Amino acid sequence: MGRRRKAWWRPERVPRAHPLRSARARTAFVGAVLLVGTSAALPGHPALAAGIPTSYAFAPDASPVTGATSRTDAPPLAPGATYKSSLPSSGEIYYSLDLDATSDTYVSVTAVPPPGDVPASDGIQVSVEDAEGHSCSSDTNRFGLVGSARPIAVWAAREVSGRRPRCKSAGTYHVIVKRVATTDSAPGTWNLELFTTSEPRLKQAGSTSAPEDWNSATPTPLTGESVRRAGGSGFASAATVGQGLWSSDVKPGQSLFYKVPLDWGRQLYATAELGDSSSGDGNVSSAMEVALYNPARGLVDHASTGYQGSRRDVELDPLPPVAYENRYAIRGGTSSVRFAGSYYLVVHLAAEVAERYGEGPLGLTLSVQVGGSAQAGPDYAGKPEPEGVFEVSADDRAAVAGGVGGAVGRDGDDAAMTVLAVSGIGAGTVVLVVLGVWAVVARRRVGAW
Repeated sequence: MGRRRKAWWRPERVPRAHPLRSARARTAFVGAVLLVGTSAALPGHPALAAGIPTSYAFAPDASPVTGATSRTDAPPLAPGATYKSSLPSSGEIYYSLDLDATSDTYVSVTAVPPPGDVPASDGIQVSVEDAEGHSCSSDTNRFGLVGSARPIAVWAAREVSGRRPRCKSAGTYHVIVKRVATTDSAPGTWNLELFTTSEPRLKQAGSTSAPEDWNSATPTPLTGESVRRAGGSGFASAATVGQGLWSSDVKPGQSLFYKVPLDWGRQLYATAELGDSSSGDGNVSSAMEVALYNPARGLVDHASTGYQGSRRDVELDPLPPVAYENRYAIRGGTSSVRFAGSYYLVVHLAAEVAERYGEGPLGLTLSVQVGGSAQAGPDYAGKPEPEGVFEVSADDRAAVAGGVGGAVGRDGDDAAMTVLAVSGIGAGTVVLVVLGVWAVVARRRVGAW
C-alpha cells in the first residue's frame, strides 16, 4: 500500500463512505455554559462566551518572560518549565539556555495570533544556536491553506550528537524565535507559550539507526457508538482519549486539544470526521486541519480537508511504533515519534466555515486506534525534565484499562487501549470551563484555536 503525503498543501480528498457516526449535543454545550455561571472566578485564563470559540488556554503554571532583542540580554529558560511570552510582527527575540554536556534539550514554541485571517505562508521559526552562533537545529511551521488564525507550535533542539559536534559542549545556548514574515503578513503581536524539556543520555549507547520494518497498513475502521468528550483549549488542558470513537462539537475558528497516552512500542492511528450541516451550502476548500504533536510538543504530522456540508474526514498517515531509535530516521514525522508519553491531537475548524454554514457548531468525531505492544523503555542515566514527560503515568494507565462504547474494529480487535468515559473530564473540561468565566468578566478576551 503506497504512502500518501498529507500536509497543508495536500489535495482535497474525494468524499467517501465512512463508518464513523457523527454526534451533536447542543444541550450539553448549554449545560456547560450554565455550569460556568455557577463557578468561582479565577484569574489568568481566557474567555468563554456564548457563540465565540474559547481562546488558547495557557498552562496555569506558565511563568511570564520577555524575550530580548539581542543575545546579550536573553532571559534564561529552565528545562522542564513552561513560559508565557510575546512575539512582535518583525524582528527576532532571544532566550538563553544553560546546558550540560550530556542531555538533549527541546524547546517548543506555540504561537497564538489574534483572531482573523492569516496568509498561508505566515508562521514562526524557532532555532537553537550555541554561544558562537552556530546552528544546533531550526524548524518552521506555517499556517498553510487553512487560513484562519490558530495556535501553531514548532520545536528546536540541542541534541548531544556526533552529527552536530559543535553542540555537544556544556555552556550557554540561545533560542531564537521570529515570524516568517511576508509582505502580506498580519500585523500585531502574537502571544507565545514556550515549553522546555530535557532528555538524559542513555546509560549504554545502543543502535544509531531507525527501525526499517513496521506495519504501515491502515487498520480496519472502528464501528459502534461514540463517547462524548469535549476537547481542551490548549496543551495543558487537553482531554485524554484512547482507543475508541470520541465525539464533540467544534465551532468555526475553534481548536480542540486531545491527548493520547502512548507507551514505548505503541502505534497511533487517528482520523477526524466533520459531520453534516443542517444549514448553508457551498464549498470551503480548506475547512479543517488535524495536527499531531509529540510529548515535547514537536510537530509530527498534519493534514487538512475541504467541506461542502456533508461528512468529510481527515486521516493522518500511519506512524511507526514509539521507539527511541526513531530519532535517527530521515523523515521528520518518523523522527518525531521518539518518546513515550502524551501525543496531542489538535483539531481546528476554519473560521471561513461560518461564512457558508453559520456560527453554530458542527459535529466532530475522532477515531483513535492504538496498536503494537507495550515495551520497556530506554535505560536513561537520569530523569527527564519535567519528570514523567516521556512515560505513561499511572493515571493514564488506569484511564486506558477498560472498554468503551462498543467501539471496535470490524475484526473485533480493540487493541487493548481504551479510555473510560470519565477520564480527563475533571481537570481537562470542568476546570477549564470554570476558569473561562473570570476572563469574560475581567478581561473580555475572545479568540480561536
